[in-house]
Order: sequence, then C-alpha cells, then structure tokens
Amino acid sequence: MALQCGIIGITNVGKTTLFNCISNTKGETTSFAFSSNKSNIGLVLVPDQRLKKLEELQPTEKLVPATVDIVDIPGLTKGANQGEGVGNKFLADIRNTDALIHVLRCFDDDSLPHIDGSVDPVRDIETIDFELQIKDLESVEKKILRLEKLIKTGDKEAKFGLEVLAKVKAHIENMGNVRDMELEEKERKHLDDMFLLTVKPVMYVCNVDDASAISGNTYVEKVRAALHGKNTEILVIAGKMEAEIAELDDEADRLAFLSDAGLTEPGVNKLVRSAYQLLNLQSFFTVGPKEIRAWTIHKGMTAPQAAGVIHSDLERGFIRAEVMKYHDFITHKSEHACKEKGKLYVEGKSYVVGDGDILHIRFNV
Repeated sequence: MALQCGIIGITNVGKTTLFNCISNTKGETTSFAFSSNKSNIGLVLVPDQRLKKLEELQPTEKLVPATVDIVDIPGLTKGANQGEGVGNKFLADIRNTDALIHVLRCFDDDSLPHIDGSVDPVRDIETIDFELQIKDLESVEKKILRLEKLIKTGDKEAKFGLEVLAKVKAHIENMGNVRDMELEEKERKHLDDMFLLTVKPVMYVCNVDDASAISGNTYVEKVRAALHGKNTEILVIAGKMEAEIAELDDEADRLAFLSDAGLTEPGVNKLVRSAYQLLNLQSFFTVGPKEIRAWTIHKGMTAPQAAGVIHSDLERGFIRAEVMKYHDFITHKSEHACKEKGKLYVEGKSYVVGDGDILHIRFNV
C-alpha cells in the first residue's frame, strides 16, 4: 500500500534515532539544529507474532511480514511556515504523508541544547500545531477566494463549500486542528483537494531517558494532561536505549537487555504497530509451505480487493475466497480440522476481510 507515516517534531528531539531503530535505511543523527536538509524515507517491517504461530502449524520456507513506509522529516521550529530553517520544504513533505508520528522530547540532557532554551513538550506541541495551522489557513483562504468567484456564476455546490470552509477557517483561527472537528462526509469532500496538514491523524511519542522507559516522568504527565480528551495515542519510548537494543544482532542478547530494563519487547515494535493502525491498515495471511505472508490492506476492503493486492489477475478473475479466522486455525491446528468443524468459510465478492483472516483465493482468468 502506498501510504506513508511521517515522523515530525521540533529539531533535536530524537526523531532520526527512532527512525533508525525501525527502518531499513539509516539517517544521520547529530546534536546540531537543522543539520539535515532532506527527509529520510524507509521501509519498516510490521512486527506480528501471529506469523510465528502460523509457522508452528505450517512449516514454511520463509515468513514475509507486512510493511509500512516511514518518512523521517527533519526538525521544524517557529517560523517554519515562513521558511525558517528549510521549513517550507519540510512542510511540503508533511503534506505528502497520510498520518503523523509527533516525537516529543521528554528528557534532560545538557549536552543536547533545546532550540527554545528549555525542555517543554507541551510548548513543542503548540509550536508544531501553530506552524501547521498557519499553512492550512493559507490553503483554506485561497480556496475561499476561488469559491467566491464560482458563487457569482450561480454554482450552488460552491455556496455549500464556502459555508464549510468558513467553519473550518474559524476553527483554525481559534488554534484548532481540523482533525478534531466533527464534519459530515459531504463536508469533508470540500477539504480533500487541499491535503490539509492538521487533518491528518496523529499519535505522540514521548522520548524519555532510560530510567523513565516503563512509567514515564513529569514531562510525560504534562503531555497526557494537555492531550486529555483528544482522540489520540501516546507512547512512551526511551529512544537512546532503543538504539542500543537495535544494534544487538543476537536475539538472546536483545531479550536479556529488555529483561534487565523491565521490558517485554522493544518499544519501537509498539510504535510500528500503532503507525500501521493509524494509517487504517490491517493484515490478512496466505499460508503455505513456500511462504507465510502478511498482506497489507485498508480496513473495510472486500475479498476481491484484497485478492488484487496479491495480484491484479486474482481480483479480475475472482470467483470466491476460502476463509479461516486466525483464532480458529490456531485453535484447531489445521485447515482440515477447521473444515471438519465448519470453520472454513466460502465467501463471495461482498465479503469484508477481517484482520488476521487466512485467505485462499479461487479465480479464473
């Protein structure tokens, strides 16, 4: 799926450190503000323990996890909307993403100065929000001018669109993000062509020191209080420790490191899974002796659409899908047992694929 999740934040908060922990490409990390002039793009494997569970029942030559694209966007600062740093370019990169991971500095380090002079993650949220809101306001105002011209020609749809944009403009001017507005589908379609920055779903990552990896700290509590009531997710991750874990090649060494830190898995695994959810994605499986693969689809996709992700011929010639639920397969141990228990379903073109479904597509081209 050609969807991207962007990592954003103030400069020097640990974005690239986290990116390097999860991505197949590596970005340069430094202690200097605005040391990078381009975004890093990487492919990230989505951790999914279900693949190994499936392999226990169906030996296979290889496991192929789902993937998601992550973009590490260099740090923004006050005035980015006017080109401060190389702000305009980075704001354009944000526009091209589908969801955002906002990394917040929630640790003290005298050797890594904060660009605003002190550590304050709530202020940093407000700074980034303001920069994105200003760019959105520009976009809305430009479209309002276009619609006003259309109204003069008697365009009724333009009149409704203008009413929607007036409401959105007032919300942004009141320091609000468009994602927090309750808009009907017919209203949202008047926003789609603007690719607004504050309409994108966002999750927050509190980058903490090692000692705060489990329970967080006072900075994290301030973030939680500031975002109380918002429909968003807040993760606590010790970026420096995650980088050290990521450098260990031996699985036993990683597990020992995690155990010593009081963790059961790397925090970045949760980050990747949450990013996958944020993009409104889910996985279905194909299971066989050659490979067991997790395929990425949008939530709500039908069986033919899911088949098309495997190959366009499968969608074009779709006849039916033989479906086993992951839980049923794990419980009954085999496809044959599922069939005997009535847990193998034959589904047609209208079937909506569920997360973790095991599919076998029947088709004819």
